[in-house]
Amino acid sequence: MKTFVPNFITLLNLLSGAIATIFAIEGHMTNAALFVFLGIFFDFLDGFFARKLNVTSELGLQLDSLADMVTSGLVPALVLFHLLELTIAPSWDTYHILPYFGLLVALASAYRLAKFNISTEQSSYFIGLPTPANALLIMSLPLILAYQNNDSYNTIILNPIFLITVTIISCFLLNAPIKLIALKFKTWKFSENASRYILIIFSIVALIVFKFAGIPLLIIFYIILSIINPPYNA
Repeated sequence: MKTFVPNFITLLNLLSGAIATIFAIEGHMTNAALFVFLGIFFDFLDGFFARKLNVTSELGLQLDSLADMVTSGLVPALVLFHLLELTIAPSWDTYHILPYFGLLVALASAYRLAKFNISTEQSSYFIGLPTPANALLIMSLPLILAYQNNDSYNTIILNPIFLITVTIISCFLLNAPIKLIALKFKTWKFSENASRYILIIFSIVALIVFKFAGIPLLIIFYIILSIINPPYNA
């Protein structure tokens, strides 16, 4: 029975991703982002309960990656597709291949998750940007457009070159051979978790000061912090 608890929470992640997919297809980007964030919360929660109940299993690992593929892989790709569609000028042809470029994120996410499933190294750190972190980065873009409505932000985000660059960097980071910090606390001692506490504090400050625009800053800081202080013994 204990084994079912984290697996059930993982299914809630998948359900959130399925709902987010529907919203993304219908063009409701803010609703899609809400359910992606909810799915990522469930993704964190299932791992937490699996460790607390000591019921990690091969089934749970596979199920978790399948859920992440939808919530943190497919939905961000659809959002990039939609944003790239918005950059197409009305004078252009009705059919245009540019938006499909965003779907590369789905392919890179699938590849990253498959590698994670067969990896024996990533118990205390990640190799490459985790799909939920990448999803947060991409899903922040429509939220910045919707809720911060800043001309400078809007001009940058709704630029096809910017979105293509984000897509390429995203695909690279997902599969880059970079060791990144995992927010898995074995103890609460600051000396053993300094990087994690610094990351949490920076996250709170960035979100308070910059709101949704703080999410890309947070992901950049996360990568830089991991490079400066590699989590070899995390």
